[in-house]
Amino acid sequence: MTSAFYIPTVNLMGAGCLKDAADSIQAQGFKKGLIVIDQVLNKIGVVAPVQALLTERDVQTAVFDGTQPNPTIGNVEQGLKILSDNQCDFVISLGGGSAHDCAKGIALVAANGGKIADYEGVDQSAKPMLPLIAINTTAGTASEMTRFCIITDEARHIKMAIVDKHTTPLISVNDPELMLAKPASLTAATGMDALTHAIEAYVSIAATPITGAVAIKAIELIQANLREAVQNGGNIEAREQMAYTQFMAGMAFNNASLGYVHAMAHQLGGFYDLPHGVCNAILLPHVQRFNAKACPERLKDVAKAMGVDVSALTAEQGAEAAIDAIVKLASDVVIPSGIDQLGAKADDIPTLTENALKDACGFTNPIQATAEEISEIFRAAM
Repeated sequence: MTSAFYIPTVNLMGAGCLKDAADSIQAQGFKKGLIVIDQVLNKIGVVAPVQALLTERDVQTAVFDGTQPNPTIGNVEQGLKILSDNQCDFVISLGGGSAHDCAKGIALVAANGGKIADYEGVDQSAKPMLPLIAINTTAGTASEMTRFCIITDEARHIKMAIVDKHTTPLISVNDPELMLAKPASLTAATGMDALTHAIEAYVSIAATPITGAVAIKAIELIQANLREAVQNGGNIEAREQMAYTQFMAGMAFNNASLGYVHAMAHQLGGFYDLPHGVCNAILLPHVQRFNAKACPERLKDVAKAMGVDVSALTAEQGAEAAIDAIVKLASDVVIPSGIDQLGAKADDIPTLTENALKDACGFTNPIQATAEEISEIFRAAM
């Protein structure tokens, strides 16, 4: 059995590394970049420092700030027009997963032509996307360093999963100084998103010793730092640790893939326009209870990484302890306990289930579920 390991060419980490990113952009010889961001971050002035650093290095920029929390096909088309009108030769994504995914969509179509929907699935593109420098302002999605791109199809009310080696950014940037102003609720949601990435990658049937090692370390660091980052957002050490954590979780799932938590969360997000990290956090213990039938030993490892003394526990008891620890952490960072609290309706479960099963075809869950079992998980998460 062979495996491939995908990661950006350059990954800049640590307080103050934004300046290093500007130096790298200058060294690449780029002339004009399209900055992809959302309106909120643009209005509070996040773009200005980046533009100033680039201006000092004779790099011009244009801005597209129409990215929505769940970026859409329309967002990609709007950004693509601005990129073309300004003759940009590279793209900068500035924000969290929404900005990164939207920028990937823009850059992929710019290089390959057609529509972003043409690239739904695995490795559907012929050429690498336009060069992308992904600057992170959150600690959770890891989209700044992965080959995953999630775009909402407004007409079908679903999230399209684009998994393509050609959507891997050229440079990823994780400067915790950009994360200090992130509100507690977003810190919690993105942190639980990272936990989901790490756990789903760890129990994946495509896991390798490399992905397993970084996944377990990510779980340990989330357990140690997420509560502090939520409660004291100005703690630069906690922010930096969470930045490293989400990056390691990204390394894990970028190469071992994901499972039913994400397949189901994508449908909730696409159908109701809900925050992805919160959907993941609510679904995570319920899906792992299902997975425990196939991989209790792996989940026992998760429990240990989350600080549980598992020395006297059986594999099955360890798996249950892991689920309890996940629920406790979610509660401590004030994640809702059920998807009904987000507006999900039981009457929609058949549609959500059908779409989740289609999405899951590209993932690597440790045990295959029937439509009835997926529906049961949705109901249990209500």
